[in-house]
Amino acid sequence: MCGLVGYIGKKKRAIPVLFTGLEHLEYRGYDSAGIAYFENNELVIKKEVGRIKCLKSVVDLNICANLGIGHTRWATHGKPSKINSHPHNYKSITIVHNGIIENYLELKNYLVKKNYRFKTDTDTEVAAVLLYDLYKSTKNILKAIHKFEEKVIGSYAIGLICNNEPDTLYAIKKNSPLIIGIGDDENFIASDILAISSYTSRYIVLNDGDYAKITADEVILYDNTDNIIEPEIKEFTDKNEIIGKNGYEHYMLKEIHEQPMIIKKTADIKFNLDISKYKRIIIVACGSAMHAGFIGKYLIEKYDNIPVDVEMASEFRYKKLFLDKDMLVIAISQSGETADTLEAIKIVKKEHIKTVGIVNVKESSIAREVDKVIYTEAGREIAVATTKAYSAQVLVLSMLAYKACKDEILLNDFMDNLRKLPILIDNILDNESDYKEIANIIYNERDIFFIGRSIDYALCMEGSLKLKEISYIHSEAYPAGELKHGTISLIESGTPVIGIVTDKSIAGKTISNLKEVKARGAYVIYVTTKDLYVDGDFYDKKIVLPEISDIFKPLISIVPLQLIAYYTARLNKCDIDNPKNLAKSVTVE
Repeated sequence: MCGLVGYIGKKKRAIPVLFTGLEHLEYRGYDSAGIAYFENNELVIKKEVGRIKCLKSVVDLNICANLGIGHTRWATHGKPSKINSHPHNYKSITIVHNGIIENYLELKNYLVKKNYRFKTDTDTEVAAVLLYDLYKSTKNILKAIHKFEEKVIGSYAIGLICNNEPDTLYAIKKNSPLIIGIGDDENFIASDILAISSYTSRYIVLNDGDYAKITADEVILYDNTDNIIEPEIKEFTDKNEIIGKNGYEHYMLKEIHEQPMIIKKTADIKFNLDISKYKRIIIVACGSAMHAGFIGKYLIEKYDNIPVDVEMASEFRYKKLFLDKDMLVIAISQSGETADTLEAIKIVKKEHIKTVGIVNVKESSIAREVDKVIYTEAGREIAVATTKAYSAQVLVLSMLAYKACKDEILLNDFMDNLRKLPILIDNILDNESDYKEIANIIYNERDIFFIGRSIDYALCMEGSLKLKEISYIHSEAYPAGELKHGTISLIESGTPVIGIVTDKSIAGKTISNLKEVKARGAYVIYVTTKDLYVDGDFYDKKIVLPEISDIFKPLISIVPLQLIAYYTARLNKCDIDNPKNLAKSVTVE
């Protein structure tokens, strides 16, 4: 979830390069930051809790250093603090680390018995001490790394520097993303190509078990059997992609407004995948990607008559699985690095099940692991709370359902409605005053509920998640039909209830549920489409969306929910792009 960067070169001062990389990794989420570098062959480590600007204020950017490593930490082992922040050092070994060392307590006990002492609560300090212990016994960093990989269980992307080799950078990779950037008389390491895209477009993707010795002049890459391997150098084609806010106050607002353009780009994707030949589909995902999966489930079952299960990847990994060769497993992930989703794919591939990835980041771990990948083409999404990438995922699933469909009405109307979709979303975005008004009503509330049925319940889950993750207001999504089974007891006078009604087949039932909560004092916000709108005394505020084919209603209905969440969080003066305790790319279990 955190980010790392490293630099070795003859052309540039290392420290500004490290800070540029760390600033480009801020979107991943973090609570502290640090760098390590050599100044006149002496190791210097600087660490601070809080934002990168706090670290920057205590570092001289003009120091002449040609080698350094940097890190943004998201606390897992030990609270956010200066001492727990990376880099971690033990005598001649200094490292930055993404991932989790699962057997760190066992290793720590082993090292304590060898009279090593620890200052922090982190698994990363254990990794640093273990690497030093192995280096002390082997007198060779590469041999120490090889033995380290044999002893450690878990995930790690590690950047390592050694006091005895002030012109060499080392990289180690297993189950956590890590690349090597290739320059002229300079090289880089990073957890994300974005961190180094200002300096190079050429890079090497490390596979699990790979490690590397990197100088300004060369990269020597080793596999997990200690053999030197010839690296494949890839070219990053989106180097000039704009990642600024373009005048918007936050990245999230910018990305909400990019959705019409993203839908146009995604609609042009060409992919050769016919899901109709599969007897069953499993979608594995986490968070918003899972909610997109639920939308896909309803559409594929409705239009293609194929049973679809949506599985939370973190649970899927540990449950009894019923797999067969006529099944397709679809993994959905914005980053393509979601740890639980990646591991779920690895599990089903061992059973020779066909896999497809719907991801946004090219050459990401999931993209490389699946049999076939569909890129959503949403562009860089910086805000932690996904908006445009979620909509792109939903559109890809809609297109999959369409390609396998035998429904003549849908087949005839699909392309016309798809062409109208960006225009309709633009019109919705023009009515931001309506969503600001609703935000003004709910931003001081303690509890907010979203209710809907069928596909509308899937929309409720995503709308509720958006609100709670960026505004920190407790929010829950419930199937409207389940209210009388306990949840309605939570409705009090003035409790906001957002009701989604876009599914014609159950619209009347959901409206009856809205009447029930209204009768108990709820403040009802009624979200529906023009063709389903019913006037009455069961709501306090209404959002009436334009009419469109049923398959695209989820894509127009989510936009108001995103904007309500955004303006609510803004009124609460929250850090919208970087919500507390959250990270963009969840690379640990």
